Amino acid sequence: MPRAVRFDAYGDRDVLYVAEVEVPRAGPDHVVVAVRAAGINPGEASIRKGMMEARFPATFPSGEGSDFAGVVTEVGSGVTGFAVGDEVLGWADTRSSHAEFVTTPVDHVTRKPVGLPWEVAGALYVVGTTAYAAVRAVGAGPDDTVVVSAAAGGVGSVVVQLLGVRGARVIGIASEANHGWLRSVGVTPVAYGDGLADRIREAAPDGVDAFIDLFGEAYVRLAVDLGVAPARIETIIAFQAAAEVGARADGSATAASAGVLAEIADLVASGRISVPIAAIYPLEQVRDAYARLEERHTRGKIVLVP
Repeated sequence: MPRAVRFDAYGDRDVLYVAEVEVPRAGPDHVVVAVRAAGINPGEASIRKGMMEARFPATFPSGEGSDFAGVVTEVGSGVTGFAVGDEVLGWADTRSSHAEFVTTPVDHVTRKPVGLPWEVAGALYVVGTTAYAAVRAVGAGPDDTVVVSAAAGGVGSVVVQLLGVRGARVIGIASEANHGWLRSVGVTPVAYGDGLADRIREAAPDGVDAFIDLFGEAYVRLAVDLGVAPARIETIIAFQAAAEVGARADGSATAASAGVLAEIADLVASGRISVPIAAIYPLEQVRDAYARLEERHTRGKIVLVP
C-alpha cells in the first residue's frame, strides 16, 4: 500500500508519522499523480501546531502538504488535455501532497517543462504563487527600489528574482551567510539587526519605493518608518500589522492558478530565475525536514521525496 504523512493531533514535529493508505481515485475532473517530489512550507508547520486553527482547522487524522510534482497515473471523467504518463506539477487543497500518490482537480496541475528537475518542480507552487502575488501587490517595475525581508528564504529567493525580472532595484535583508548568493542574483544585501534602518537608507539614498515583508510585523513598522506608502507595503505573515497601517497582505491564494504556476515554471526552466534547493529528505524523515525548516535560516526550499 502507498504511504502518506499523517498527524492525529496538533503538536510539535513528533506528532508526524508515515502511514499506509489507500491509493486515491480520480473523481470527475480530477487526476491522480504519483508524487516524485513535494515541497514543505512554514504554513504547514503552523497548521500542524494549531496556530492557524481559526482559519484552517484540521480534521484528524490529517494529511499534509500542498506542493507536488509527479506523473499522472489516472484521469477522471471529464478530464481533457492530460493523460496517464504526463509529467506535471501542481497543488492540492486537501493537505495531501506529502505522500506517494495525490489526487487533485485537473485545473490544479500544469505540464512540467522539459529539463526542470523534479525537486524544483515539486517545490514551486507555494513559493511561486506567493512571490508572484507579493510582487504584483506592490506594483514593482523599472526604476523602483524595493526592500525584501527574509530575502534568501524559500519565498524570498523567488521574490527578489521576480523583482529583478521586472527591472526593479532590490535590497535584500538577510544574514551575512546569504549575502554572496543575493549578490549573485543582482540583489544588494543588508544584514538584519540593530541599525538596519540606517543600513537601508545608506543602500537607498534616494529612498525606498516599496517593501515586501516575508518575516514579521517589525518589518511592516520599519517600512512605514522608511516612508514607504502603505499601499506599497506587502506582507505575507503580519496580517494584524498590515490592517493597522493599511498595508497589503496578499498571499498565494490570490495568485493560485495553473497559468501563474506555468509562468513561474517556465521562468525557472529557462534560467531567468533559479530556485535553490536547500535539502532533500525521504518521506520517512519528514520530522527532520521540518526541524530544518523551522530553524528559519534556510536558503531556498526543502523537499520530500517518496
